[in-house]
Amino acid sequence: MAPRSGPVAPALHGEGPFLFMLQTLSGALTPYILSPVTVLLFLVAVVTYLVGWRRLVAVGERPSAWRALSFFLGVLLCYGVMHTQFDYYSRYMFFVHRGQHLVLHHLGAFLIALANPLPVFAASAGDRRFPRLAAAFRPVRRVLFDPVVATVLFVGLIFFWLTPSIHFDAMLSLRLYELMNWSMLVDGVIFWLVILDPRDPDRAGTSRFGVRFLMLVAALFPQILLGAYITFAEPGLYDVYAVCGRAFAMDPATDQVLGGILTWIPAAMMTILGALVVLRLYLRYDSEKGG
Repeated sequence: MAPRSGPVAPALHGEGPFLFMLQTLSGALTPYILSPVTVLLFLVAVVTYLVGWRRLVAVGERPSAWRALSFFLGVLLCYGVMHTQFDYYSRYMFFVHRGQHLVLHHLGAFLIALANPLPVFAASAGDRRFPRLAAAFRPVRRVLFDPVVATVLFVGLIFFWLTPSIHFDAMLSLRLYELMNWSMLVDGVIFWLVILDPRDPDRAGTSRFGVRFLMLVAALFPQILLGAYITFAEPGLYDVYAVCGRAFAMDPATDQVLGGILTWIPAAMMTILGALVVLRLYLRYDSEKGG
C-alpha cells in the first residue's frame, strides 16, 4: 500500500471562495490511489445500462424513472467510497472502513438491485448475443443465485474479511484491499438481487417470498452478533490501524466501538428494510392472484 499522505487543502492565495470550494471539491473527488480497473468497471456498468435503457425506450419498454435513479445513485455511492478521498480515510480509520463496506455490501448494493438492472443489461447485449451470453452464464448464475449459497456468501464474506489476521493482511496489500472491496460489492449486489427480484416467483422461477424472508433472518443475527462482539471486545482487535497510523486523532477504543456499531445497527436496519420490500412484493402479487 502506498505511504500515507492525506488530502491537502488548497491554499487560498487570494482566490475567491467559489474557486476555493471548487478546488476543495476537486480534491475530495480525486482518487487516493488511482485504479484504472475500478474506473473502467464502473464506466462499463454505466455505459451498458445506458445502452440497454435506450434500446428498451426504443421498443416502448422504458424502465421507470425511479429505478434508473436508484441504479445511478447506488453506483455513485459505491464509486464514491471506493475511488475518492473517502478511500483514504477508510484505509486509516476502522470505523470509516466499516462505513465503506456498509455502502458496498448494503446500501449501494441494495439500491443497484432495487433498480432491477438485469433486464436493462440484457437489452444492451441485443437480441442475438443475449441468448448465447445467458446460456454461458446460466450455470454460474444458478449457483451464485441459489438462496443458500447467496446467504452463506453474504454473511461469510463479512466474517472472513473481519477476521483480524486476514483484515491485517488485506489492509497492507493493495491487491488484497481491492479484492476485498470488489468482493463485498459484487456479493452484496447478488444477494440483494435475489431478495428484491420483482418478478412473480411462479412464472420466473425465482426464490419464493418465504425463502427470501428466511434468507434475511439468516443474515440478520450473525451480523448483529459480530457487530456486538467488535463493539464490546477489548481495544486493539484490529491493530493494523495502530501500525499504519490513524487519519484522525481518535482513541483506538472509540474507533473500534464506532466500527462495531456500524457493523451492527445500520446493517441490521438494511436487512429489515429488505424485509419490508419483500413484504410489499408479496402483497402485490397476492393481490393480483386474488383478483
